[in-house]
Amino acid sequence: MSSPKTEFIIEDLISKIFQNQYRNSKLPTERELAAQYKVSRQTIQKTLKHLKEMMLLSSQQGNGFFVNENMRGNPMVYNSMTLVPYTEIESKVISLEKVAASTQLQRIFNISSECKIWEFKRVRITNYRKTQIETGYMPCNLFPSMSPEIIEDSIQNFAIEEGYKISHFMTKYSCTQLNKEEAILLNSKKNTPAFMISSRGFLRDGSVFVSSKIIAIDYECTYVVPFNKKVFVNRRK
Repeated sequence: MSSPKTEFIIEDLISKIFQNQYRNSKLPTERELAAQYKVSRQTIQKTLKHLKEMMLLSSQQGNGFFVNENMRGNPMVYNSMTLVPYTEIESKVISLEKVAASTQLQRIFNISSECKIWEFKRVRITNYRKTQIETGYMPCNLFPSMSPEIIEDSIQNFAIEEGYKISHFMTKYSCTQLNKEEAILLNSKKNTPAFMISSRGFLRDGSVFVSSKIIAIDYECTYVVPFNKKVFVNRRK
C-alpha cells in the first residue's frame, strides 16, 4: 500500500484536477510539486505514476504531465488494487470446477436449472502479500472452456478476448470479519476486520458474465462521482 503522505497527495491532486485548477491542463513540475507538498521528488514521481496508471494523466517526454480531459467529469473509483500495477498483482487459484447453478445463480445469470456454471476461488497477492480471497461464478453458456491459467490472469481480459463487450459493474461493499479458513488463506488472524465486496459484471446486451464475492483486508476505496440533483431532490421529499 502507498504511504499516508502519498495517498494524501493523490487525493489532493485528483481534487485539484476536478476543480480545473491546472491552466492548459498541465501540472506543475516535479520540483514545484515536491516543494508544494514538502516531500521528496521520489514521492512525487510515485504519485504521478499512480495517477498515470489511473488514466488521469498523460506524460510528454521533456514536457511534463497533463490532465486527460476525457476523464474529467466522469465517475471514477480508485482503490487499493487500482493503485497497484498489474505486474505487481498475482493470483493463485485455489479451486476451479464446473457445477450446477443454485437457484440464486440461475436468477443472476438468467439461466435454466440444466445450465452449468464455472465456480472458482483465487487468492490475490499484491506486493508479495495475500490481501484478497475471491469466489466467483461464470456461466458455461458464455464460456464453454475455462482453465486455471485464465483465472490466474484477468477474467475481464478473457471476456474481451472471447469477443464480449463489457458494459459496467455493480458493486456492493459491506463489513465482515475473517473466519478461520479465510484467516489461514490470508496469513492473518481470525476475526480480523475485512471488506466483503460483492460484484456483478454486465455485458452491453445486459447479460451478467461474472458474479463474485471478495474478502479483502488492508483495503481502501475512494469515489469521485457527479452530483445528481434530481436524485437529491427526490430524496428530500
